Amino acid sequence: MLLQTGPPPTPTPTHLIDCLIVPQIWRKRALFLKFRSRIDKHPQSKDSVFFRDGVRRVDFVLSYMDDHTKDGEKKLERRKEYEANLIKAGLELEIEDKSESDDGKTYFLKIHAPWEVLATYADVLKIKVPFKANDIPSHYEMPLEWLFRPFQLPEKVMNPEPDYFTSPFDKSKIDFFLIEDKDTFFPPSTRNRIVYYILARCPYYKEDRKDKEKKGLKRLLNNGTYTSAFPLHDCRYWKPSKDPNCESERHNLYKHWAHFFCFYKEQPLNLIRKYYGEKIGIYFAWLGFYTEMLFFAAVVGLICFMYGLFTYDENVWSKEICDADIGGSIVMCPLCDKKCGYWKLNSTCESSWQSHLFDNVATVFFAIFMGIWVTLFLEFWKRRQSRLEYEWDLVDFEEEQQQLQLRPEYETKCTGRRLNRVTQEMEPYLPLTSKCARFCLSGATVIFWMALIIASIIGVIAYRLAVYAAFASIMKDSPTSKIQVVGSLITPQLATSVTASCINFVIIMILNFFYERVAIWITDMEIPKTHLEYENKLTMKMFLFQFVNYYSSCFYVAFFKGKFVGYPGKYTYMFGEWSSLRNEECDPGGCLIELTTQLVIVMAGKQLWGNVQEALVP
Repeated sequence: MLLQTGPPPTPTPTHLIDCLIVPQIWRKRALFLKFRSRIDKHPQSKDSVFFRDGVRRVDFVLSYMDDHTKDGEKKLERRKEYEANLIKAGLELEIEDKSESDDGKTYFLKIHAPWEVLATYADVLKIKVPFKANDIPSHYEMPLEWLFRPFQLPEKVMNPEPDYFTSPFDKSKIDFFLIEDKDTFFPPSTRNRIVYYILARCPYYKEDRKDKEKKGLKRLLNNGTYTSAFPLHDCRYWKPSKDPNCESERHNLYKHWAHFFCFYKEQPLNLIRKYYGEKIGIYFAWLGFYTEMLFFAAVVGLICFMYGLFTYDENVWSKEICDADIGGSIVMCPLCDKKCGYWKLNSTCESSWQSHLFDNVATVFFAIFMGIWVTLFLEFWKRRQSRLEYEWDLVDFEEEQQQLQLRPEYETKCTGRRLNRVTQEMEPYLPLTSKCARFCLSGATVIFWMALIIASIIGVIAYRLAVYAAFASIMKDSPTSKIQVVGSLITPQLATSVTASCINFVIIMILNFFYERVAIWITDMEIPKTHLEYENKLTMKMFLFQFVNYYSSCFYVAFFKGKFVGYPGKYTYMFGEWSSLRNEECDPGGCLIELTTQLVIVMAGKQLWGNVQEALVP
């Protein structure tokens, strides 16, 4: 072997050509390998819900982004430990590179649960599965069926799968169940539920350093390790799937249910249940039933309103108020102390007519009807709920949830253990002293926020008094002037009520926005034992707050406003005579107009804001 010790030879033109060509060859080779790697990924359609092999179904997706900060290294370490523990739990993972995402920054971790994992946890969770086809005839003839045919959907949409007798799954008795294909035996909603059960309990600490706090997907989402976690939809909703291996149930739901022009059709509850699960199915069943029952109340309410409209000219007291010889000769006392003058009763003519539209003889009938309607609504819903529980095998479902599914947060935070006298097994528990302290703190927080609502209402009332005095100050100084401020239909009371209602609505939405987060925080602080207990506690807190928040102002107008004003010469003041804020009176046409204004602004504004929020933040 000869070693060259001298300087390198002077490059010739051939050497120069090689120096230019070789990097190009390697660049082309790199591009070829990159292209080849994309071919090896078996690119699929956008409707695919499978791994790149086209066989294993995607049951859940976690997403994350690169973070090159110091905190990003900790996130990377947590992801490695968490994903390694997921693999130990039996789940199969596949990563989509950030170059495949729309923003070019997000990685997607696809998760698949094989049959062994599904069978094991279906046994643990006692998920009900079919074991025999239902041979009980369920078809019955509906009277006047032709009348309801325009509102019905095709049978294949209403009943997308056959009906079966079911039983809790038992892994040791697999032959007992109707298993034709293990890949499709568990529906997507059940597969998602099982995978999430594992994700919520899987730790992300190392074996040599067991930290019970480092457990569960929820903590990883809170600390930013993963940006989001979600189950995968089966296809694009606006057109059916082109992939024969992928379902088009999402498209069917959009076409026959979520489409605007299907608002009058019956809901395909079985398809909703199959795609989203029983919990979401029950919610939409209740929402549809509630809407149907409200239709009857709306019809009766419209009839009562039309009665008031048709008897508009027959209202005796309004005629007397508007009469120049009767209402025009009655002089009323000033509505405020300093700047308000005397006014004639016939100034409230228009308000009296408006009040008759909502407060007439038919209103009494409507109140009686609504009392009966509420009772019928509850009883009919109980029947409807019982029927769905039987058809969907949800009988004793809540009891099973209560006994079997402890919240992972409860298992993590309750370090104490004690023997269960029923099951004779050791289980986590929360000491009584800690439970009482947490309950008292939670209750005090709810009471504080309810007191904050009352304080805001008092502030709005003070605003009413101050602004009414301002409106009244621009009235004419004539002793018998009309009490008109803006046009011929708006009085100082009505103008004040409209502006105060708008301010009250803004306060309601702000308080509701913050309280939703506070309610979740204090419910988490109580550490409920089961998911059912957690939902019940959170629902109770939200109900108490929202009931007071939305209806306390209406309650004030309906039952308190105008009741404590005193009499001429001895009026009652809100904060004492030194404040000069005389308790407000109702509009001369009555408080019902103001109550109607308050309800319209709050309820319509809430509905409008909810629709805008759902459209912008789905």
